[in-house]
Amino acid sequence: MKQVASLKYGVIFKKAFSKPEIFTAFVKAVLGVTIEIEHVETEKSFNPIIGNVNSHFDLFAEDKKNRVIVDIQHTRHEDHYDRFLHYHCVALLEQITHAKNYQPDLTVYTIVVLTSGDKHKNDVTMIDFDPKNLKGDSIGEIKHKVIYLCPKYVNDETPTIYKEWLEAINDTLDEVVDESHYQSKEIQSVFDTIEKDDITPDERAVMFDEYNKGVYEKKIKAEALKEGVIQVVKIMLKEGVEVNMIAKFTGVTVDKINQVEL
Repeated sequence: MKQVASLKYGVIFKKAFSKPEIFTAFVKAVLGVTIEIEHVETEKSFNPIIGNVNSHFDLFAEDKKNRVIVDIQHTRHEDHYDRFLHYHCVALLEQITHAKNYQPDLTVYTIVVLTSGDKHKNDVTMIDFDPKNLKGDSIGEIKHKVIYLCPKYVNDETPTIYKEWLEAINDTLDEVVDESHYQSKEIQSVFDTIEKDDITPDERAVMFDEYNKGVYEKKIKAEALKEGVIQVVKIMLKEGVEVNMIAKFTGVTVDKINQVEL
């Protein structure tokens, strides 16, 4: 067993996956694409800004044929499917500046890792831009893809190409991993890279900031939910619903219901 920092933290995910050998192995497993790179950029953005929004990519790398973006997201956002589709389109549109036509030189792949899960509870979902005929068959014209990965929902039916990486990412979330469970040398390298004893003071400070931000956001959401429930209680009281019935349907205790001011 090994003590590691959780890959839910952006600073830790970037620490591990910014290593070219890990990045390329992950991309190969997820996309089936072999890329040749010497460097992975973190917090990449384009200048000039595309689309009037300064989009930042967690991890960004490209070779002569492929432009690959990997983003890590732990906080659940209502717009994360649209958000990363926008990021993907930005990486496509940026190429038009120097293009001779609308066919970009680089194929763009975006991989989004949603460590906290998603309301749809799928392990792998994909936006495939290739046109399909009425039978649903791809015609092989456009390779661009956006892939959303949710390690929390890995299961027996998860394709083997994704499974070991998703299990490894999910395994780190409680900060303890059984490294003997994994065969990939690149996954072993991830565990070595994020071992707790190797986390720097600066990285730990960023982790604390990310953690506190998450706690604060959960608190705000909880308070908003609580206020919403109280409003429901008030409406039910005004409608003359019996107190015990209100308690049953809202989860608010009878004592608290009796203290609600209309």
